[in-house]
Amino acid sequence: MITVRVRFFAGHRDIVGCAEQAYTLEAGFTLGALWAQLVETFPRLAGYTGSLLFAVNQQYAAPTTELHDGDEVAFIPPVSGGSADAQAPAALRPFLITDAPLDPAPLVAYVQTPDDGAVVTFAGVARNQFGGRASAFLTYEAYSEMAVPVLAQIAAEAQARWPIGRIAMHHRVGTLAIGDTAVLVVVAAPHRHAAFEAASYLMDQIKVLAPIWKREHWADGEAQWRE
Repeated sequence: MITVRVRFFAGHRDIVGCAEQAYTLEAGFTLGALWAQLVETFPRLAGYTGSLLFAVNQQYAAPTTELHDGDEVAFIPPVSGGSADAQAPAALRPFLITDAPLDPAPLVAYVQTPDDGAVVTFAGVARNQFGGRASAFLTYEAYSEMAVPVLAQIAAEAQARWPIGRIAMHHRVGTLAIGDTAVLVVVAAPHRHAAFEAASYLMDQIKVLAPIWKREHWADGEAQWRE
């Protein structure tokens, strides 16, 4: 027998009723089999089948991956950076998940070098409505231990695709008022076209791959995970 620790996020946590739980399984159990067992125990999870990602020990994995004793498992609901800089002050780390307000100035200073003729900064800001429905505020949560390496990975992919220099990406979690900055993407490059294209790609990849979730708190008092 083996014991694994399963972590639950966003809508999954709401259904299961806890943030993590240990499960004792037979040797040879796979990620897909564990998910099927969870769906049997919590039928409301069935709606996520086919639209979630699997992770073991903070790395994306296939449903056929065999589990081992002591593994940390996460089933990533649909979503809305570990490096040598990890010990640097938070504002100076290129990839960061934080509950503090975001400031683009340190990131611009970090990415810019004498070789760069362009620095593109994108800021995603909490707005007061979605789909014509008024919002009161937003909350974000993240699987931070995994999100930071994912940010670093997609930055490396962008650097391989475009002639660009340094990249920095910070994402905020916790409660955000309307007008607060939720995410910063900053890209430096010798020329502006590459910097613009890379910044757009990075933001798209954050929304697809980074395990970060947004909950919309509507002005009428309801709340909903945006998935």
